[in-house]
This record gives sequence, structure tokens and C-alpha cells, in this order.
Amino acid sequence: MIEAELARCVASFHPGATGVTGAAKLSGGASQETWTFDIVHPGGNIGAILRRAPPGYGAAPSRAAGLDAEASLMQLAHDAGLPSPRVLHVLRPEEGLGTGFIMARVEGETIARKILRDEQFAKARPLLARQLGKVAAGIHGLPATKLPKLRQMTATKEIGDLEREYRGFDWPRPVFELALRWLRDHDPGPSDEVTLVHGDFRHGNLIIGPDGVRAVLDWELAHFGDPMEDLGWSCVNSWRFGEIDKPVGGFGSREELFAGYEEAGGTVDPSRVMFWEVMGTLRWGVMCCGMMQRFRIGPDHSMERAMIGRRASETEIDLLRLLAPRGR
Repeated sequence: MIEAELARCVASFHPGATGVTGAAKLSGGASQETWTFDIVHPGGNIGAILRRAPPGYGAAPSRAAGLDAEASLMQLAHDAGLPSPRVLHVLRPEEGLGTGFIMARVEGETIARKILRDEQFAKARPLLARQLGKVAAGIHGLPATKLPKLRQMTATKEIGDLEREYRGFDWPRPVFELALRWLRDHDPGPSDEVTLVHGDFRHGNLIIGPDGVRAVLDWELAHFGDPMEDLGWSCVNSWRFGEIDKPVGGFGSREELFAGYEEAGGTVDPSRVMFWEVMGTLRWGVMCCGMMQRFRIGPDHSMERAMIGRRASETEIDLLRLLAPRGR
């Protein structure tokens, strides 16, 4: 069914296309799907990805930028020479595919454990942290005049939102209480520099090849705020996938990340990065609790929710390590 809809859609924007083939669903969530397929063309098939919220699906989460904004941001990043997929088409209502966009497929690996362990990525791993720093600086340097309308966040607002979400579970966790107190005591205040923030800039949301970073994915949490938020989030222990002694994604050091950022024209404030690393660790812990709540009380009783939910205890260990006198 979806191949017929995609074929009609593709014919409207890609001259010479004769259909699509190999459509397969890659992932799904409460409001969004990702599909891979090939555009059939006499000059050779073209790999493509559909990212959409199908017709009739509920509203996206309140923190989400929206699929139209995602498409705009990804294309702006691509045009600026950053590793981002090229957007081929933004869906129209009359096409019957829902809300979303079609982008060129970028070949490479997204599974973090493969990237950290497989031999084909051995030469890339030592380069990745510095590359990520350069990419982050590029994202933060995208001109504000060209960016879509996005929510604006500050450290103070993030603390408040996170605390309200946590309290809403009515599930007291002493380590989370400690982290909230630390965040309030160390709130750095508004950033002197407000930029585009990717919002989920981390290992696991990257396409990696033997040459390094090929694309940054999942822009759905993009917003305006403190650029150090992206650097702190990328260092959260949950995104090291077992390689805890390499803070940036399990493959590099903070110093390499910072060096790449500054080489690309950015300025690093390590104390603010530390604040956002603690914030990010607590945020992921609260998100895990939310997964467990949905598993326990419904409507989603999937094993995946339960497996993610139990990881809240891991973030408690991470927070204690971060907040200990020699936690870093």
C-alpha cells in the first residue's frame, strides 16, 4: 500500500522516476515512522528515507520542533556543508502520506556498539570526538535569520520542567532529588550566547562510516538555547555504550570535543558543559522513569518500554559519580 502512495508522490517531484521499490519500515513510535525505499529511475535507483507522522496520528510531543521544522533544519545544515541528509521533498496533504518529508539515504552505520567495536570503524574512532566538536560548532553557527520558529529554553526553565515531570510520577528517588538540588544550586543563568541547539546531539543519532561522521539525525528536539547543552548531552554516560572512560560517545575525550569545537570557531565554557552533562543525565533518568510508568499503567505494555525504564537505576549511578568530589 505505501509503495503505491510513495510512487505517486515521488513522480510529482523527481523527473523520470518510474516508481519505488523495497519499502521497509525501520522504526516506529507513538507519532512518527521511518521508512527506507529506493526511487526507481532509468539512470539508476536512488536510496531514500521517509520520515512521517501518518494520517490520523496524534499530536507530536510538546517538546518536538515538528517535522516541517526538522526538514528545514536538515536542509539548512546540508546547504551549509554540515553532515546532514539532503531533503528531497516535504509531504503535502493531498499526497495522503501524512506529515513529514523524504530525504536522500546516507549509507553508513548507526548502531553504536558496532561503531565502537567493529574493525571497519577502527580508523574513524580516534577522529570522531573532534569531528563532533566541529559539527556542533557548525550547527550552532547556522544563521538565526534562516531558522524556523522554535521554542526557546534556558537552564532555569529546563530545571523547572524536569522537576515537574519527575514529581508527576509520584515515584521518589533520592538520587534524583540530590541532582535537582545540585542543578538549582549551580544554575548558570541565561547564556550570553543563544543559538540553535540540536537537542539530541549524541552517539546513536549519527551515521558513521569508515571515514567518520556522515550525517547527524533526529532533529526533533531542536530549539534555541545555550550551545553548551549539546556538548554536555553528548558526554552523558548512557551514550558511551559501555566505554565509560571515553566521555564523548565511548570513542573520545572532552578535550578532543572541545578542541574540534574551537577549531571551527566556537567558544567552550567547560563549567557550563559540566552543568548540562548533569542535567542531561538526570533528564535521561526521568525519561526512563516515564517509560516505566507507561509500561506499568498503560497504554503501552511493550517489553521495550520496560527495558528502557529499568535503566533509570543506571543514571542514578552516573549522577553519583558526576556529583562526587572526584566524579569527573
